[in-house]
Amino acid sequence: MTTALELLSGKVGLVVGVANDQSIAAGCARAFRAAGAELALTFLNDKAKPHVAPVAAAVDARLLLPLDVETDGSLEGVFGAVKEKWGRLDFLLHSIAFCPKEDLHGRVSDCSRPGFARAMDVSVHSFIRMARLAEPLMPNGGCLLTVSYYGAEKVVDHYNIMGPVKSALEGTVRYLAAELGPKGIRVNALSPGPLKTRAASGIDHFDALIDEARARAPERRLVSIADVGAMAAGLVSDYAPNVTGNIAYVDAGYHVMS
Repeated sequence: MTTALELLSGKVGLVVGVANDQSIAAGCARAFRAAGAELALTFLNDKAKPHVAPVAAAVDARLLLPLDVETDGSLEGVFGAVKEKWGRLDFLLHSIAFCPKEDLHGRVSDCSRPGFARAMDVSVHSFIRMARLAEPLMPNGGCLLTVSYYGAEKVVDHYNIMGPVKSALEGTVRYLAAELGPKGIRVNALSPGPLKTRAASGIDHFDALIDEARARAPERRLVSIADVGAMAAGLVSDYAPNVTGNIAYVDAGYHVMS
């Protein structure tokens, strides 16, 4: 019987989106490493690196690479380094999203054209570009994961323009799953309940959202980044060979409530 430590033994993963030790990507990285994977992590810039480096050290990351998806050539540099180090990639976690504050805090109908374009580029098209670069590194198949939220499916107060952006991301997951499936590459999205991460702190009235999730979820509790990491490790493992195109909710059941 395969133990938790052996679940991802021999596999190589790239984790994009660690902001600090409390981010969703950090929880996933810890779960991947605990299951035996070798990892590469990225950081946004020199300001972010001191917050990411301790996570990289904790998971014994073999590579810690700069990545700004808005900079031409940055993604290619990361995938080139992965290819040089291992010659392949077994799984990828895309956990990045961005929207200018003035557009995030306003009505959807007031979102600016540049703000919408930037949110879509960073939050959605970057995943498409990663899929394109990962494909040749996965000749024997693999798994691509991204991170969504319930606001993609239903209107969530104060989530605003990120709702349509995450809807686009979930649609992208389905189309990539269909395109890459014949090559054995699976594509799924994690949809965690609200978590107190740095990214979530930019949403207005987030504390109220947290309280509502705790009160209405069937399990009457919030989820943790460790919960999300456990789901992520299972999805990228060989225990989920036919799971693709799915939105995997990790929200204590909140999404089933009307």
